[in-house]
Amino acid sequence: MSFAEFFWQGDALARTVALLLLAMSVGSWVVILWKSWLLRRASTDVKRCVAAFWQSANIAEATQKIKAFDRVALVLPLVLAIHLEKNGTLASAGDRAQQLTRVLRNALHGALTQLQHGQVLLATVGATAPFVGLLGTVWGIYHALIGIASAGQVTIDKISGPVGESLIMTAAGLMVAIPAVLAFNVLGRAITRIEAELEGFARDLRELGCTQTVALASRAEST
Repeated sequence: MSFAEFFWQGDALARTVALLLLAMSVGSWVVILWKSWLLRRASTDVKRCVAAFWQSANIAEATQKIKAFDRVALVLPLVLAIHLEKNGTLASAGDRAQQLTRVLRNALHGALTQLQHGQVLLATVGATAPFVGLLGTVWGIYHALIGIASAGQVTIDKISGPVGESLIMTAAGLMVAIPAVLAFNVLGRAITRIEAELEGFARDLRELGCTQTVALASRAEST
């Protein structure tokens, strides 16, 4: 029996389960391919941007270089965040160290949120797809047993065929869940490495911003 015949012979619930598993599989593979491409670019861009920043003569030059390298827009928001302005609001209150901590934290959270996109879907598919497939299996076995009971005569061939066909749903659920779980773990490790690089760069930016403030203050006092 082909999958098409198995699908059309099922009732409304069996078809719904099959379509749900198909949607979960397509959605997870779209996320897997997109995230793999995004994280590969992000890993390369972050390393190039950080290196370009520290090789620049000043922040203005570094910003221009990063605009050309940062295709995923992960590092540039951090660099732009250290340009603090006194505008008379509570955001500009306090010393520079406190302001830098706040603006860099917000920019870092935005970058990390972008990296985490799609991970919830992969985790959800990996956790629920086996149970969705099991639901289809239980429902199929239930109808198979009802059909066998109504036939009157019970033989092994009449049991093994319908029950075996119902177990296809369990296999389908596992086939959907396993790639999602593997991708969640592999992509999660890649995200963790990029997050560590961004957090370290954000700490360095904060120290650089505070050091520049101290240097400017010392120059003002000496004059």
